Amino acid sequence: MPISQINKLAPRIIRVKWIATMTGTLLHDGAVAVVDGKIAALGNPRDVIQQFPEAPVRTFDDAVLMPGLINAHTHLELTKFDRPELPPDGFVGWVLELRRRMMNLKDPATFIAESVASGIDQCVRFGVTSVGDVAFNVRTARQILNASPLKGISFGEVLGMAGRSEQFEPLFQQAIDLSMQREGLRAGIEPHAPYSLSIGGYRRSVEYARKHNLPICTHLAETPDEAEFLAQHSGPFRRLWQAIGGWTDDVETFDGGPIRFAESTGLLDVAPVLAHCNYIDDDELELLSGKRVSIVYCPRTHGYFAHRPHRFREMMGRGINVAIGTDSAMSAGDLNLLEDLRLVHRIAPEMNPRDIWQMATINAARALGMESSVGTIEPGKSADFAMFSAVTEDPLSEVLQGQSNATGVWIDGVKI
Repeated sequence: MPISQINKLAPRIIRVKWIATMTGTLLHDGAVAVVDGKIAALGNPRDVIQQFPEAPVRTFDDAVLMPGLINAHTHLELTKFDRPELPPDGFVGWVLELRRRMMNLKDPATFIAESVASGIDQCVRFGVTSVGDVAFNVRTARQILNASPLKGISFGEVLGMAGRSEQFEPLFQQAIDLSMQREGLRAGIEPHAPYSLSIGGYRRSVEYARKHNLPICTHLAETPDEAEFLAQHSGPFRRLWQAIGGWTDDVETFDGGPIRFAESTGLLDVAPVLAHCNYIDDDELELLSGKRVSIVYCPRTHGYFAHRPHRFREMMGRGINVAIGTDSAMSAGDLNLLEDLRLVHRIAPEMNPRDIWQMATINAARALGMESSVGTIEPGKSADFAMFSAVTEDPLSEVLQGQSNATGVWIDGVKI
């Protein structure tokens, strides 16, 4: 048996000043025992040590141990692109800049591979142990993720509309390829957005996800221009199509906006992850509150594009599961999820800090369908942890108000 496996199987105990379980309990001077990558015991150090008297104990003073953070929506393959000054035409200009950069790459395969690897390194460094990654270069991204310690879902991006409809089938087949799944890492499908994928493409993606129990997500209501494009094929997204070419006038229109568009395709009935939802009205909020959906709010990206205030507090108040993500480094600046949590704390200082942290732990785990194994510190769950410096009696607020990053990260009980 390899030494690494013996070490993983052997009981170990972590003793720390604070343990934030995310189940409502904040343990002072707590201990957690890890056996075979799972949490075997949790509680008072004396009681935990009595259960595993031979286990080595590592003690961390002035620190808080949390579940490993979960970045519920990101694009690892864009990590090495610097964030540009926002173009005058906003989101569409940003998309065109991304496309220009991609087309100018001298060695796209190497760049994408290095970008994904860099994104993984950033995630781990900042306390993230699971991701909801969206990839256009699916095979490359999944190969590198598969070889990494990170868990989560690799969503294959699917596009195809108008004169670019031929994109759909090869991208669809890449997305549904399960060959690079492993324990803790699943494949999923991501019908990209209502301005880049036809209604038929959405419906086929939804039906496949339903039949094969495949995770599914989409970008939805990200800008106020999606409704105009769906209804009339006009506005900024029509200009985007004019810039990239391939538009045809036989594309089906839809009145009612992107949320009802998603409902019409059946997407809202398969527990989807909806990235952004920046522009929704009261009726759409009511519609979503009656569905088993998860919404991922990306605070720094949201601010970068100067969107109107996000309704995440109202969503949570109506029982909608709201998680947090960075989106890409090309819009957020980097993949430091803690900075997104800190921005939420500044935007909503009245929120209970635990509720903010839950957006990057148990809420994000629910969004990715991983709540049975990660997202909280409880016996039986994976020993995925992030540790942060904390000296006060309110460690959750202290970390949100501070500037330091993770001081330790464990995945399956192994310190990374």
